[in-house]
Amino acid sequence: MASFGWKRKIGEKVSKATSQQFEADAADDKTLISDDDDDSWVHATKRRKEVLLEDCLKRSKQLKDEGASLAENRRYREAIHKWDEALQLTPEDATLYEMKSQVLMSLHEMFPAVHAAEMAVQRNPRSWDAWQTLGRAQLGLGEIALAIRSFQVSLHIFPMNPEVWKEDLSWARKLHEQQKATKTEAVQALAKGKEIAQAPIPDYDFESDEIVAVCAAIAEKEKALSAAKTVVIVSASGTVETVTEKENCTTTPDETLFIRAR
Repeated sequence: MASFGWKRKIGEKVSKATSQQFEADAADDKTLISDDDDDSWVHATKRRKEVLLEDCLKRSKQLKDEGASLAENRRYREAIHKWDEALQLTPEDATLYEMKSQVLMSLHEMFPAVHAAEMAVQRNPRSWDAWQTLGRAQLGLGEIALAIRSFQVSLHIFPMNPEVWKEDLSWARKLHEQQKATKTEAVQALAKGKEIAQAPIPDYDFESDEIVAVCAAIAEKEKALSAAKTVVIVSASGTVETVTEKENCTTTPDETLFIRAR
């Protein structure tokens, strides 16, 4: 079976506005190049790209500045929106990612903040600002060791930065020492608990003189109590008597029926 193909005819359903725009662009090209000059054509094409890039950079800078102004007024979401628009125009701008990471930390969104700071570092590994911001974001996630490394890289790039040295790195090291101390205490407590659980039962000497003496005293006391027991007896007529009951004596004082009350 023959295949069926469809092609739009040239000029079919082309809007008038599109045609006019095309003709205008063609007229501009004719002013820049000639039909028989390839070098001029290449130069004109390159120039158009440069103009487009300049426009993108200009618009990106405008959006960046607008976002910074919004962030200063604590309008963080709007600032992020502006910077995202700017990143569509200049995706290699590390400063945009770094500022975005700072704002995300202000919103307590630490995972996106770390991601944005990592993007900034990837695009400009020589930016001490980006490494400092990355360290702060990592510190917000509790990744203290990674934060210390990021601060150290920032200081390696810019050793005379007092803010990173006195505040960020000093604070991260202090937290690291506290973390180590907490882990040590937890390990010691766990080890102590295991020792208590595994401690053997003391081997008491039940044949010692002290224990034998105590047992003998208890036996004598029990013997004296069993030798003479006093009971209260109430007769059927209502007479109440206290009688000392001898061992092996099962008879009552008389042969009358009695009720015992111990």
